[in-house]
Amino acid sequence: MRIGLLTGGGDCPGLNAAIRAVVKQGLGEYGHSIIGFRNGWKGVADGDVHPLGRSDIRNVLPVGGTLLGTARFHPHSEDGGLEAVVSTLEAERIDALVCIGGDGTVHAASKVAEAGVPMIAIPKTIDNDVVGTDLSIGFHTAVNIATEAIDRLHTTAESHNRVMVVEVMGRHAGWIAVNAGIAGGAEVVLAPEEPFEIERVVRYLQHRHRAHASFSIVVVAEGAVPAEASSMEFTQRLGPFGEIVAGSVGEAVAGEIARRTGFDTRLTVLGHVQRGGTPTPTDRILGSRFGVAAVDAAVAGRTSVMTALHGDEVRLVPFDEVAGKVKHVPAELLRVAATLA
Repeated sequence: MRIGLLTGGGDCPGLNAAIRAVVKQGLGEYGHSIIGFRNGWKGVADGDVHPLGRSDIRNVLPVGGTLLGTARFHPHSEDGGLEAVVSTLEAERIDALVCIGGDGTVHAASKVAEAGVPMIAIPKTIDNDVVGTDLSIGFHTAVNIATEAIDRLHTTAESHNRVMVVEVMGRHAGWIAVNAGIAGGAEVVLAPEEPFEIERVVRYLQHRHRAHASFSIVVVAEGAVPAEASSMEFTQRLGPFGEIVAGSVGEAVAGEIARRTGFDTRLTVLGHVQRGGTPTPTDRILGSRFGVAAVDAAVAGRTSVMTALHGDEVRLVPFDEVAGKVKHVPAELLRVAATLA
């Protein structure tokens, strides 16, 4: 059996653990060939092939990023993209294709599957917004990085009597902001799920600074937006591919707080720092489990499915239950973040 493998979308810690597991399970357990494609779906469309062996995965477990490279390319959205992907897979005699990616990559996988290709997806995204799984590869590491940053900013905020605004990733869902905000003891957490009123944020900070503290930490997800009732005017800045420009909302929030309160306010944008570096043990284990499960699914003929963590178990979820959907932070967790402010 020839199993194809690619990583798509943004990079994150834990991808190499999943690649390693696919290769070790495919080669070691079943004796199958693992055919890697460089640079995500674009590599499949272009026929950029790299067969994977044991030497390719040696010592990659603690390494961030992806040894296969990645790109933001969705074949169903490009002229002739889907046809090029199918042509390459036929030429390479691929029996099943495993793709590791976020919501966009999984959605692309569902479209490729509709074209007749046996597909298995593995969810990864630091945003943790893929529907159908409790955790996605990369999220745990990103929360650790963001929490450490908040811990460090606490000491300088207190030393200088400042408000520190920390912008983290999370375009459609505030999983990083909420979890890191709770873990790091932030005073305010702003997430895309609940548009904020800057007036309430300002009143809270003013009361806190008058009552018992001279500093505060405000965590903002990059996709957070002011409520319609808010007097804050804000238009999200987007890049050439529709991506949010880092620092856009963080800069606006920090400016409003400084102007309305007079407090010394500074902004820290974590940006791509959250994506890089060594994966935590949790992400290494999750990637490994998903990689093994994906190969087992391919061998068993279980396709058009995504590996998913449900509690302590890894299960297979059909594409039609997850593709094109976003997993938002539940109201209970948002309430905890607000209560502990």
